Amino acid sequence: MMNLFQQTAEIWLSGGWAMVALTLNALILFGLGFHIHLVLNEKGFRAVPEKTWRHWINHPEERRGPIGHLLDFVTGGSTLKQTSIFFEELRSTEIVPFERDLRLMKICVSSAPLLGLLGTVTGMLATFGALASGSGGDKTMGMIAAGISEALVTTETGLIIALPGLFFQYQLTRGHERYKAFLAHLETVCTQKQYKRIKKEQADRAA
Repeated sequence: MMNLFQQTAEIWLSGGWAMVALTLNALILFGLGFHIHLVLNEKGFRAVPEKTWRHWINHPEERRGPIGHLLDFVTGGSTLKQTSIFFEELRSTEIVPFERDLRLMKICVSSAPLLGLLGTVTGMLATFGALASGSGGDKTMGMIAAGISEALVTTETGLIIALPGLFFQYQLTRGHERYKAFLAHLETVCTQKQYKRIKKEQADRAA
């Protein structure tokens, strides 16, 4: 275990200053990703069948969990306009944060290879500088080896971060789209039930 840690530290140090930027990029990328994953799972929209939450709309006393709390909020209006306002507020609080974090993840995924390329350029500049100023001894060869190592390690690290990050972001985006579709479907069902209730009340008063 210690040998693995030591080898990892040596590889990280051989990448030069670009490895610091790549490390920060990876922490932001995967930290945001796991946060989005946990929050999406906490919504519980996949765990409750449609038949159940449709039943909960007309039976508030049976509501449970996150979907039950969500229904408590969106069904609190007495008019179609109020219901629409509640769902608009729900989208601004539920959907917008996901979209913001997913955009930041996309930026991190896109910037990881570029940071690796920047490290490659600095590594090659160090290599050419060693070739231009050195006399061909062991010191010069060591500087050349360090420059090449920096160039290759940063490129590889950038790709290692970007490839799983891209797949992770894609999966989270799909989960986010499913949640948006669920909210849109829920709004349609709630609006229809609200409309039927209002029409029934108007018919009862007219009778």
